[in-house]
Amino acid sequence: MRYVMHAMRMNLRRAAQYRSSFRMQIAAQIVMTFGDLWAILLLAERFGGMAHWSLYEVMFFFGAMQIAFAVTEMINRGFGHISSLIRMGDLDTMLTRPRGIAAQVILSELDPRRIGSVAVGLTALTVATLKTGLRWTLPDVLLLLWGMTGTVALMMGLFMIEAVVCLFSVQSVEIVNVFTYGGRQTCQYPLDLYPDWLRTTFTYVIPIGLCLQFPVCHILGKPLAGAETGGWVWLGPAAGFVFLGLCSLAWRLGLRHYRSTGS
Repeated sequence: MRYVMHAMRMNLRRAAQYRSSFRMQIAAQIVMTFGDLWAILLLAERFGGMAHWSLYEVMFFFGAMQIAFAVTEMINRGFGHISSLIRMGDLDTMLTRPRGIAAQVILSELDPRRIGSVAVGLTALTVATLKTGLRWTLPDVLLLLWGMTGTVALMMGLFMIEAVVCLFSVQSVEIVNVFTYGGRQTCQYPLDLYPDWLRTTFTYVIPIGLCLQFPVCHILGKPLAGAETGGWVWLGPAAGFVFLGLCSLAWRLGLRHYRSTGS
């Protein structure tokens, strides 16, 4: 952990070296993320909500998903840029060091600019809480944090799968982004707004529904797709860690077959 904290400090110092640029980048993240929130506000104003979900309940989903995804991008940017590490030969250098390769890739590039997206997500959660009259309890707070943690683990696994593909193709394969960035866009809204096949995909294949959507529904006191939530909802976020474990096995398998680019 001493090496991890040192790497995090170095990345933060690097990002803040040009303070004006750093502030403008954070501001840009806020503007872009708020654009997504503004789209929800316009849709809800036009149609008076979405199915049986009110505007502020949808805003709650948006806020939770934005925070989880922004944290993932903040700490997992290295796997998102694995293609450039391979092309420049940096991954070959990492393989010669006596440290875990996954940790080196993660710590090679952190992204503190995503603080702006986290701020918009927290704002959305705060407004949604006030407008829905939600009364937080300690179990609710813990459940939301547990759900977002499981979602972060799941998203890290998805970026790891993209990295595995890059080990063989060198270039990033954009179809994987259908599940990473596309999953974020999809799960900003309650899953029961979508067709059954899409709902099943993001509940059991890529279990964002189990990790985040069902916990949020439990906190709001409303069922998702007619499924009542009970004590088992606490088990759902564990699916994110199971998914990450499977992706880690794929990553190790990919490294065994990695042949470098000759850089």
